Amino acid sequence: MAITASMVKELRDSTGAGMMDAKRALTENDGDMEAAVDWLRTKGLAKAAKKSGRTAAEGLVAVKVEGGHGVAVEVNSETDFVGKNADFQKMVAGIADVAVAVAVSDIDALKAADMGGKSVEQTVTDAVAVIGENMSVRRMATVDGDTVVSYVHNAAAPGMGKIGVLVAMTGGDDAFGKQVAMHIAAVNPASLSEDDLDPAVVEKEKQVQMDIARESGKPEQVIEKMIVGRMKKYMSEVTLLNQSFVVNPDLTVGDAAKEVGATITGFVRLEVGEGIEVVKEDFAAEVAKAAKG
Repeated sequence: MAITASMVKELRDSTGAGMMDAKRALTENDGDMEAAVDWLRTKGLAKAAKKSGRTAAEGLVAVKVEGGHGVAVEVNSETDFVGKNADFQKMVAGIADVAVAVAVSDIDALKAADMGGKSVEQTVTDAVAVIGENMSVRRMATVDGDTVVSYVHNAAAPGMGKIGVLVAMTGGDDAFGKQVAMHIAAVNPASLSEDDLDPAVVEKEKQVQMDIARESGKPEQVIEKMIVGRMKKYMSEVTLLNQSFVVNPDLTVGDAAKEVGATITGFVRLEVGEGIEVVKEDFAAEVAKAAKG
């Protein structure tokens, strides 16, 4: 029987399965809609897809370094409890291994990469059906350098936790790189230096500071001098090399690097759930919602 687009759409709408899964289910069952639904349920695909609407803001960040190449990957789940699950941790570690081995450059390439005979995305979908929570491979980032050092804050297992940091540098040693990585985890700089900051962000901050200064009623020429100082302070707060080093607050990170003969060339910091808006519900609302199915 010929499988039409309308049949695929109908099955997708009724089960929440992905387009390719719905098409395969219909093909495997000769267009029989009920049999296709049962096939999807048997495979766990309908169940997994229907969970995809839930907010997944927990999970783990895994970091992996091989030579001068480092990768950080964020894999989300709905609850922190799943982040402590050994099977989930094994899957996240495996995804990080794939990211380093295949040297993928973006999240779509990572999702499509082979992981033991399945794509990473399919592996996660299968895990959703088993574990029973929505999950997603949300973000990845890479750094390259002569030396790449990793650090995990609040580690749940080796190489993975709530915050993952990678630091690339030339010169120095792993001990100094670890200190810088811990600084980055704690302070969360916006960029390496002034040159790496988004010009639009800098301009917006400058305008905000000018508006604040004008509220004082001072002349424009005075305001311009005030802005120079305020923007210098802003840069010292948001750029890594200009920040006061947490290990030795008397030095900036850049000055500390010079003292040990190191040049920091890049960094990555991923924190679980960063930027995800989670809708809070009170307990009564949650119970009412669950009662309605």
